[in-house]
Amino acid sequence: MIPGKMNSREMKRMMAQMGIKSDEMPDVKTVILKGTTKDYVISNAQVMMIEARGEKTFQIVGNMKEVPKSAAEKEIAVPQYNEDDLRLVIDQTGVSREKAIEALKKANGQPAQAIIDLTGQ
Repeated sequence: MIPGKMNSREMKRMMAQMGIKSDEMPDVKTVILKGTTKDYVISNAQVMMIEARGEKTFQIVGNMKEVPKSAAEKEIAVPQYNEDDLRLVIDQTGVSREKAIEALKKANGQPAQAIIDLTGQ
């Protein structure tokens, strides 16, 4: 089969044979990607989720607009830490979730440094 000559049904069948699943997400209308200095808002979004080898990839088509964050939003923005990193710090030190978040913030998101800071080693 030549890729340029395949119809969509043949393409889906071939992807299924390779273990690749694709699903359209028709209920999604807007996608917001949050950055540190600005957000990216994609309206009239058409989203396709493609799953291969346990990894999910999203294809987004729509009208993108960049929205700068105000100074107040930048100050209020709370950094999000990986749940595994949080759990590691909590398990290794026995501190509360809030203290673990505070330690990760002081350690620039580095769990090893946060554990060292909390245990005083």
